[in-house]
Amino acid sequence: QVQLVESGGGLVQAGGSLRLSCAAPGRTFGHFAMGWFRAAPGNERDFVAAIRWTNRSTYYADSVKGRFTISRDNAKDTVYLQMNSLKPDDTAVYYCARQFGIISDQALERSTSYRDWGQGTQVTVSS
Repeated sequence: QVQLVESGGGLVQAGGSLRLSCAAPGRTFGHFAMGWFRAAPGNERDFVAAIRWTNRSTYYADSVKGRFTISRDNAKDTVYLQMNSLKPDDTAVYYCARQFGIISDQALERSTSYRDWGQGTQVTVSS
């Protein structure tokens, strides 16, 4: 397993924006995907967004569609999560993760599909 490194979390007022980054060293060829998950206090990790590295297909949880955008920079081996129109309900620890192999769109939403994880970065949205 490889430790991924997230950055960009912080405190923001409702309606504001943040951009999270995740550096993903190591293997960047073949079929794999990067995902973002989040965990509010006392809750399990929930799927937020994912991107397939080969064709850039993107996937979003219904709760963030239209507000969050996942993207990647091949040259930097980095994935981003642009978060706009933030709400207090978005408050959580955000984790990035990497998955290898060809899996279904539905499987991309399961945390158990991912092998490598970051340590998490706190996002707090005040009302």
